[in-house]
Parts: sequence; C-alpha cells; structure tokens
Amino acid sequence: MKHRLEHMGRFDFICNIVISAAAILNLFPLYWMISSSLKVSQDVSKMPPDWIPFPPAVQNYKNLFQTGHALTWTCNSFLIAIGTTAAILLVSAMASYSFAKLRFWGRNTIFLAFILTLMIPKEIYIVPLIKVMQYLNLKGTYIGIILPNVALPFGVFLLRQFFATVPDSLRESAWLDGGSEWNVFTKIMLPICKPGLSALAILMFVQTWNDYLWQMVMITKDSMKTLQLGVALMQQENNPDYGLKMASACVAAVPMILVFFVFQRYFTSGITMGAIKE
Repeated sequence: MKHRLEHMGRFDFICNIVISAAAILNLFPLYWMISSSLKVSQDVSKMPPDWIPFPPAVQNYKNLFQTGHALTWTCNSFLIAIGTTAAILLVSAMASYSFAKLRFWGRNTIFLAFILTLMIPKEIYIVPLIKVMQYLNLKGTYIGIILPNVALPFGVFLLRQFFATVPDSLRESAWLDGGSEWNVFTKIMLPICKPGLSALAILMFVQTWNDYLWQMVMITKDSMKTLQLGVALMQQENNPDYGLKMASACVAAVPMILVFFVFQRYFTSGITMGAIKE
C-alpha cells in the first residue's frame, strides 16, 4: 500500500510538471505581446530579443489613445458587445424556458430543428443575411450588427439544460400561490439558473467582442469601427510601428481577460451544472 501511494505521488508530480510546462507555453504568446507593446518599434524584432523591456515604452499606449481612434473603437466595441449579450440573454432565456417547461405541440421537433442549425457555419448564410439587413435598411447601424446575433441557437441549447433540471414542483407551488407564468419565470426560474446565465453572458461577450467578420461587412462608417476592426486596420498599414500595433492588440485583449477572471467562478459552475442531464 505504501509503495502504491509513493508511485501515485510520483505520477502526480510528473503530471503537475507537464501541466505547468504546457501552461507556460500557452501563456508565452500573451507575455510576448505585452512585452512587445512596451518596446520601441525597432526593439520588437531585435535579435537576440530583450525579454524584459527596460525602460518600458509606455509612449505606445499614449500615442494609441492620443493620435488614434482607440477610445472611440473601444466604446463602440463595448456598446455592441454589451448590447448583443443582453439581448441574447433575454431571448435565449425565454425561448429555453418555453422548450424546457411549457407543453405545446411539436416542442421536441422544433427544438431539434432549431439545434440542427448549430451545424451550419456562419460563413454559409452570411451573404443572404447581409441582403436581409440591406432590405430592412439596417446595414451600417448598431441594430443591424446586434440583431442577427440574437437568434443564435447556442444560448437556447445551453440554458434549456438548466431550466430542465429545475423541479416542476416549484412551478406548481407558485401557481397555487396565485403566481402567473411570467412571475414564475422571472422570480423563480431566472434566479435559480443564474450560473447558466452568467456562463452564457461570458461566452457571448467574448464571442461578440472578437466577431471580426460580421462587424467588417456591416460597419460602413469610420465612426462606428470597433476595436477589432481598428487593430486589423493598423496591422494592414505600411507604417512599421510594431510597438504601437502590439499596444493596440493588448488593449483589445484586456476586456476579455478581465471578464473571464472576474466571472470565472460563475463560468465554471455554470458549465458544470449545464452538464447535468434531464
């Protein structure tokens, strides 16, 4: 027994070393991006490289916000990401509650057909979607950017698992107390499924923040450009100021990193609870 415990201890130690090495390798690109953003342009491609920039070139960040449009890009990105996330949470929560708890004809068939659309890549239907937005005169507007993302089936698929695990006895008790279906949904179901809503909010915020393709084809005004489009525009310029470009990439990555770390507990619990089968 003692020999077996020692063997397991050595195995765990080796596994920890491998996992730590893999984590360092995955974090290295992030470190290199941050390090390069604190260097002047000629030092970014210097060989051998300076692993720790000294003195740090904070002027890159000052130039980014003073001479560029980074502040406008950032505000547009937050507006689109937060608006899209809020709309997805509202629509997905109501639709998933209907599929999980309400009884109507063809419920399972409709849900299956709805979920099958997850297998269709967005690139396939993006051209017809653009035509629809043009027909509705929504191309080049914030509503046109946000609205098509609200109907994505992933949020319904994720939240339905949460609503399905809530006992029907809670709904029945609320009905006996005179509660309406809307009160049951808002005052009982939504608070119970808060981990799932938090996990969906994180996933949708990050996805929308990084949604370069749809924003590129829908945004027609420079004043509406998002941070992702602005960073890509800087990468395409002939100006070889790599330090400034790395600084813009860092600014684009910071909100996603902060959102994940702040809401990591909700994200982990939400994904775990969503794995429970009906």
